[in-house]
Amino acid sequence: MPNKTDAIYAGPLQNIIDFQFDERVVAVFPDMIQRSVPGYGMIISNIGILAGKYAQTGSHCYDLGCSLGAASLAMRQRITAPDCEIISVDNSPAMIERARELLALDTESTIPVTMICTDLQDVSIENASVVVLNFTLQFIPPAERLALIRRIYAGLRPGGILILSEKIAFSEPERQHFHEELHHDFKRANGYSDLEISQKRSALEKVMIPETLACHKKRLRAAGFSASELWFQCFNFASLVAIK
Repeated sequence: MPNKTDAIYAGPLQNIIDFQFDERVVAVFPDMIQRSVPGYGMIISNIGILAGKYAQTGSHCYDLGCSLGAASLAMRQRITAPDCEIISVDNSPAMIERARELLALDTESTIPVTMICTDLQDVSIENASVVVLNFTLQFIPPAERLALIRRIYAGLRPGGILILSEKIAFSEPERQHFHEELHHDFKRANGYSDLEISQKRSALEKVMIPETLACHKKRLRAAGFSASELWFQCFNFASLVAIK
């Protein structure tokens, strides 16, 4: 199935429903994510590099909220530690179905990948050396986020890592405006109209809730991580790595 151009919000919509990862989004997701998230390709490739460095022999590597499995495939191509298994989880049946098709095209690696269609909060994190939350936590209700991070910490081996990528917010209004405007300019430069930007923002505002970097770091400490490192930021998109 060839990748299609994202035009979901190109026409005026009478009623804008909450954003969901359904068949329409799956069909255009590679185009949507590349045109919407600055540095997405770099984040994915470096998730592979981080996994290659930190994956431990005989361990599990989790991709929680895997969408089409880009991070899973990046890990699969970079991990050299023996006897690892990648566990990829998403609650969208359409996403998992397409992710399995894309996985079948990867014939270069023999690392087993188990793809599970379920709520990531129902998944047991066990014997993990790498856990990825790549633009996933922002869709979890804020009150439930700490419990999830604590479960991840508990399921990590010593020396294991959590890679956390998120759209971020800023506590200072002028900084928030600065980064939002640059992000909108990025989307315009990639062919999105002001109507598309506005309508998608309306669809996301109730289901995707960004937080500040300080909030993320405080939560990681509360979950048990002694330190976390910001390794990527472009405008209001960032990725952290926390080591147990």
